Amino acid sequence: MKKILFYLMLALSVATTASMMTACGDDKEEPKKETPTDPTDPTATTDTVIVINGVKWATRNVDEPGTFAATPESAGKFYQWNKKVAWSATGSVSGWSDTAAAGTTWEKANDPSPVGWRVPTTEEQRTLLDAAKVTSEWTTQNGVSGRKFTDKTTNNSLFLPASGNWGNNGKLHGAGTSGCYWSSTQYNERNACSLDIISDVAGIYDAYRWVGFSVRAVAE
Repeated sequence: MKKILFYLMLALSVATTASMMTACGDDKEEPKKETPTDPTDPTATTDTVIVINGVKWATRNVDEPGTFAATPESAGKFYQWNKKVAWSATGSVSGWSDTAAAGTTWEKANDPSPVGWRVPTTEEQRTLLDAAKVTSEWTTQNGVSGRKFTDKTTNNSLFLPASGNWGNNGKLHGAGTSGCYWSSTQYNERNACSLDIISDVAGIYDAYRWVGFSVRAVAE
């Protein structure tokens, strides 16, 4: 039922994106390169890291490999799963490849996150969807649409911009109405899991490994 509901809502805003996604089963589960300054403090919040439901998240998307985007609202760059090649989040691209990367997880050598950070697992992304501990709302922050996750205990908030994604053949879809964030978790040999957001819902789903999604890193 959740998968059907997601398809119906996503089709209204990003019809092309919806056609390439299915639900990831529950059983599958600025300094730009600095690590968190106080990773033991559950209420820690700096310019780079914020703790939500026990997980230390970067406050910005990954931009070029090894760097974060300039602001929490910036789209940063898009990446294909288990690849370290950055693609622009605006305009058009050339040289796009629909070849999926192999592997059962996002390998360290291909991780575009800054030093001290990595692509999150599906389990870590699911902590943002724990309604008992985290609230989630669609909002506009500094003129950018996206979804805000707020820790009920600490009131720390994490903003994920609706940056859209690069679909098949490197075509941009859903900018301003949806956002897709890779996890390091594979779904099968062709698909991998991601955290997807639209105005009405956020959930864990899967998509072809060769599409271009955002990366929001967690601290190692």
